[in-house]
Amino acid sequence: MILKGEHLFVTGGSAGIGEAIVVEGAKQGAKVSFVDIDESKGVALVERLTKEGHQVQFAKADVSKFETFKAGYDKLVSTFGAVTVAVSNAGRNSYADPVEYKDEEWESFFALDLKSSWYLAKLCLPEMRKAKYGSIVNISSIHGRMSRPNFFPYSAAKGGIVGLSRNLALDEGKSGIRVNSVSPGYTLTPLLKSYMELYPEEKTQGLAVQPMKRFGTPEEVANVVTFVLSKDASYINGADLMIDGALHSRYA
Repeated sequence: MILKGEHLFVTGGSAGIGEAIVVEGAKQGAKVSFVDIDESKGVALVERLTKEGHQVQFAKADVSKFETFKAGYDKLVSTFGAVTVAVSNAGRNSYADPVEYKDEEWESFFALDLKSSWYLAKLCLPEMRKAKYGSIVNISSIHGRMSRPNFFPYSAAKGGIVGLSRNLALDEGKSGIRVNSVSPGYTLTPLLKSYMELYPEEKTQGLAVQPMKRFGTPEEVANVVTFVLSKDASYINGADLMIDGALHSRYA
């Protein structure tokens, strides 16, 4: 129960890593609020966790647009009180050629994958500063440090999340607020599973380079995130924690 007494807020909490964080956060004793654009999955997750005895609530919100994000955030805070620990998880992939990529595609993608992490800080920090307490984890990716061809928007955004988290840690440490990023490698989210069903050769190649000969799970990422959010990690600040089974340690 390392998050007992906390109010955890998660973006993109209806599926994948976000859902695992919502579930683990609730199991660790937090009141959990989350937003997502997928309303049906969000409502179903709340119903399931509520039946299990947890305090969980959901609001539909597009975190790439500040006013709609704020409306969802304010609604949830009005019920559970000020957010004390938060996770910016919402995002999507982007495969692109740098010449053919359009301005509007860039703006739409970065609004979700990078700007939304700033928006979350913008919403959480005022009350955290007043309380002299808080913890934020931003979900980056192994692509923030290394990447593959045709992935330049995603790699740029995830690298930006690492830098944003590092500087927020420097700026907010004086207020007792910690900010870290977490960088998963291959993780068996519904998105990755569907991709590998379409391209089985990618699954074979992906497994071949895994030092642990398997992919990670959303639950394994969630375990690290909830620990870093908690008081047990009280001196971890400005860090980027790799959760990739040592994939980043390979020479090639």
